[in-house]
Amino acid sequence: MWRVAAVRLLRARGPGNPRSASGAAAAELRRRLENQLEDIRGAGTWKSERVIASRQGPHLRLAGGGAGILNFCANNYLGLSSHPEVIRAAVETLEKFGAGLSSVRFICGTQSIHKDLEEKIARFHQREDAILYASCFDANAGIFEALLTPEDAVLSDELNHASIIDGIRLCKANKYRYKHMDMQDLEAKLQDAQKHRLRLVATDGAFSMDGDIAPLREICQLAQKYDALVFIDECHATGFLGPNGRGTDELLGVMDKVTIINSTLGKALGGAAGGYTTGPKPLIDLLRQRSRPYLFSNSLPPAVVGCASKALDLLMESNAIAQSMAAKTQRFRSKMTAAGFTISGKDHPICPVMLGDARLATVMAEDMLNRGIYVIGFSYPVVPKGKARIRVQISAVHSDEDIDRCVEAFIEVGQKHGALP
Repeated sequence: MWRVAAVRLLRARGPGNPRSASGAAAAELRRRLENQLEDIRGAGTWKSERVIASRQGPHLRLAGGGAGILNFCANNYLGLSSHPEVIRAAVETLEKFGAGLSSVRFICGTQSIHKDLEEKIARFHQREDAILYASCFDANAGIFEALLTPEDAVLSDELNHASIIDGIRLCKANKYRYKHMDMQDLEAKLQDAQKHRLRLVATDGAFSMDGDIAPLREICQLAQKYDALVFIDECHATGFLGPNGRGTDELLGVMDKVTIINSTLGKALGGAAGGYTTGPKPLIDLLRQRSRPYLFSNSLPPAVVGCASKALDLLMESNAIAQSMAAKTQRFRSKMTAAGFTISGKDHPICPVMLGDARLATVMAEDMLNRGIYVIGFSYPVVPKGKARIRVQISAVHSDEDIDRCVEAFIEVGQKHGALP
């Protein structure tokens, strides 16, 4: 009887009942969201998603009929996301180990292939051990909170990737932010941080928006001087920087001075998904016990593990693919600079074409697509206001003809929109 009475009472309240209140709140939320979205469109920073109807590679087919499109904005640095041996390894692993584990690692989500891949990653980076994550974003979200306490300090480059910034926010350590690649400012911050128990300098090895490489030699020298540890995110370096593609620490000769490396399997190493931390074994053991993204996320799908494992095999068998990047990167950078464009960074396959204006970047990117070149304009909040650009990314599977065609299209579009004289 009391249930019937309660229902009648709620109905009698009319517009004031919880259902109506919820409806009003939902309507207000929709209004606010639509206003925010309109502001984004009005600012010229709206980010549309183009739909690809083919596999990843230097040439794409877009949904709706766009075929023969040259792709210059993927993180497929080595072309391994469509490599036949990588694809075959994924299929074989899928058939043998299934689609997924339906569980987290410590319950029933660890297979022999996960342990094998972790061992291979550690060997590739010449570290003691490694731990897999669903992504490097998760790896960065999981390490600082597990490692650092309120007695410690973390010193972060101001242009570090969003995942590093978010990971640092989660920890209770004392937080210092130093100016981008500014060693005087880092030293000043290290001096101030001497009062803390442990000091960790955190930096991207290669910065994805600007294509510049962290001065790791100088960072490691300062870390040694002030008794600090060094952490690097190698997502845009693993597989192709350094003589054997091991990353910026190999490129700059400081492999023995960097304590912790986080990186991804979702770019040069197969392009599917997944991330990892590699470093001292006690640290990896601690992460297995304390790292929340590891403890509460399903294990990597077997097919992804198979892809990454084969990609690492290919890299460790030969450095030919990794070494092919340098000449192609130089070709694009030199031709674009000669044409009058400003290209940020140095000697990295990330080649940001700096334009400044968000609308200009968006319009030029659309015009490039009309000429068969797939690039994307980057603007706030992905990059700072006034720093809009079109980020071009060179891949080992681009031909010289592909690169020249891209440069020619940029010159045409740049002259059309006043980005060039």
